[in-house]
Amino acid sequence: MLNDATPEFIAGLVEALGQDLVIADSEKYLKEPRGRWTGRGTVLAPRNTEAVAAIVKACSEAGVGIVPYGGGTGVVGGQVSGEGAVPVVLSLERMNSIREVFPTENVLVCDAGCILADVQAAAADVGRLFPLSLASEGTARIGGLLGTNAGGLNVLRYGNARAQVLGLEVVTAAGEVWNGLTRLRKDNTGYDLRDLLIGAEGTLGVITAAALKLVPQPVSNGTAVMVVPSPKAALDLLALAQARIGEGISGFELMNRQGLRFMDETGVDFAKPFEELPEWSVLIDLGLAEGQSPQDALEGLFVAAMEQGLVSDGAVAQSEAQRAAFWSIRENIPEGNRRIGSISSHDISIPLSLIPDYIAEAPGVLAKVGDFRINCFGHLGDGNLHYNVFPAEGRTRDEYDHLKTAVKDTIHDLVAKYEGSFSAEHGVGRFKVADLEKYADPQKLAMMKAIKHALDPKGIMNPGAVLRPL
Repeated sequence: MLNDATPEFIAGLVEALGQDLVIADSEKYLKEPRGRWTGRGTVLAPRNTEAVAAIVKACSEAGVGIVPYGGGTGVVGGQVSGEGAVPVVLSLERMNSIREVFPTENVLVCDAGCILADVQAAAADVGRLFPLSLASEGTARIGGLLGTNAGGLNVLRYGNARAQVLGLEVVTAAGEVWNGLTRLRKDNTGYDLRDLLIGAEGTLGVITAAALKLVPQPVSNGTAVMVVPSPKAALDLLALAQARIGEGISGFELMNRQGLRFMDETGVDFAKPFEELPEWSVLIDLGLAEGQSPQDALEGLFVAAMEQGLVSDGAVAQSEAQRAAFWSIRENIPEGNRRIGSISSHDISIPLSLIPDYIAEAPGVLAKVGDFRINCFGHLGDGNLHYNVFPAEGRTRDEYDHLKTAVKDTIHDLVAKYEGSFSAEHGVGRFKVADLEKYADPQKLAMMKAIKHALDPKGIMNPGAVLRPL
C-alpha cells in the first residue's frame, strides 16, 4: 500500500533540493491530451540526475508513488494517475541538455528531457539525422519516447525508438543510478537492461539520459501518392518498391477515402493530388544517397506498378513544396478525425500478409455491433494500422456511449484472431491494462510481474501503469 505525497513530505524534498523544485502551475501536467483522464500529485522538476536519484530514494523510503512525465503527449494515460495514493509527478523538462555529439561515431548523448525536435536539430548541425519522427516531435521528450518505445513515420526504415538507442542512464526504483550510457554497438555482457527499460513506461525506473544512434542524412528525398485498388495491391506495391529501391524507402503510408472525406467535411486544409478522392491510396517517401534520383525511382516504380495492375493513378512531387503538400494529406488525417469525434480509436498491428484479410473482415464484424463509419489508415510498411470508428453520418458520438466497450472488444478480439497486437506503438499506460491481461500470453504476464517485483518491490514506479498495483 502506497502513501500520499503529503505537504510535509514535499517540504522535506524542497529543503534538500531547492525552492524551485516544485512547479506551482501544475494543471497541464495532470491532464492527458484527449481529456479522458485527470491526474493528481505535486509536480517536481529536478535539474540533474543526482536530484532525480534523491527524489526517488526519498519516495522509496516513504512509500510514495512516482509518475514520470515527459512531454505529456501519450494517449493511453501513462502520464496521469487519478486513483490510489497521491503521487509525485516527476517532470524532466529542466534536464534538456545535449551532453555530447560524436559525428564520427554517429552518436548523440542527451538528457531525457530533451525535446525530440531539438535532438533532430542537433544531429542536423553535424550533418546527421536522428530519424525518430512523429507528429508530436515539437513537444515530446526523449525520456517519454523511449519509455513508450515510440514508433512514428520512419519505422519501416529505421525501426522503433528501441532500435535507435545504444545506451541509457537510469535511476532505479531504489534511487540508485545505473550508468549504462555506452556508445558501443557490440556488448554481449549479460542481460540487455537497455531494452528492458525501453518500453517499460516508467514502471521499472526513470530514464535520465540516452546515447542515441545517428545516421547519414539522405542527399535527396522524394515523395509520391499513388492510387491502389485495394490494401492487397498496396502490399504488393510495397514489395515491388522494396525490390526496386531497397532500403531507400523511408515511409509507406496507407490512406482510406473516409479519412480524406473527414478532412474535406470539417474544413481541414490538405492537398488534393487527384480530382476524385480515391478509395485507397499510399504515400511513399524516399531518402536516397548521392547520385540517385528519387523522382526517377518513383516514376519508374509507378510505370512498373501500372503494368502489374497495382496502381491506377499517381503523382510524384516535383519540388520540396509539393512534397510537403503531399505529406500534409497524411499528417492532417488525425485532425480530421478529431473534428468528427471518434467513438473508439485503436492502435493495432497485424502481420503484413494478413492485413488485407483483417481490413476486409472487420467492417462486417463491427456492423453486428452498430452502424459506424470507419477510417483505417497508418504505417502499412511495418503493419501498424490506426483503426478508428466513428458515428454514422448525421449522428453524434454521444449516441454511441453504450457501445464503446463493445466496439473496442470487437476490434481487439479480431486483432487477436489475426495474431496481432492491440497496442502497436502507443503503449499500455493505464487505459489498456485490462487488454494486456486479456490478450497477453499468461507466461509473458507472469514474467512481467516477476520483473516488476524484482526491480520495484515497493511498487512506487508509475503505479497502475502497464500492470495493476502489486
